Amino acid sequence: MIYRLRAILNATEDVFRDIEIEDNANLEDLHNVITQSFQLQGDEMASFYTSDEDWNQGEEYCLFDMSEGAAPLKKMQDTDLSQVMDKSNTRLIYIYDFLNMWTFMLELADVAGPVDGTAYPQVIFEMGTLPDSPPDPEFEADPRFAEDEDDDEYGDDEEFYEDYDDNEFY
Repeated sequence: MIYRLRAILNATEDVFRDIEIEDNANLEDLHNVITQSFQLQGDEMASFYTSDEDWNQGEEYCLFDMSEGAAPLKKMQDTDLSQVMDKSNTRLIYIYDFLNMWTFMLELADVAGPVDGTAYPQVIFEMGTLPDSPPDPEFEADPRFAEDEDDDEYGDDEEFYEDYDDNEFY
């Protein structure tokens, strides 16, 4: 089967690529077509993450296992696309270059049969160009872990420290 995916850069401008790829291609093949179609260097660390309907990040599939055997991670080259994506699991997050955090949302748009004589993977539509620098990622704290300003479990309030002169400790 052929998966038709849309890879969308997480940015204010519309920048995306529509990709057709075989369902038995591995995630490293998808990584390669994404880096080529967006004209990324392709020499940085990258990972795919499973995602739910709200784009919450799930299980990681890395390009290289850097865990040194402590807790081995799942690698892209060992994972077929059909193992992480199907008609009921339609979303992946792809992060390229962990210093710059190029973040892409991938969504399965359609599953179709292959067309004779067509080489896969292929980019079937492009919109927009990659900006010179990645958009600033926006991180939101989980509200379940937000501190209440009145809740001072350890007695560490500002008034306690106001009486100390910084020079007294030298």
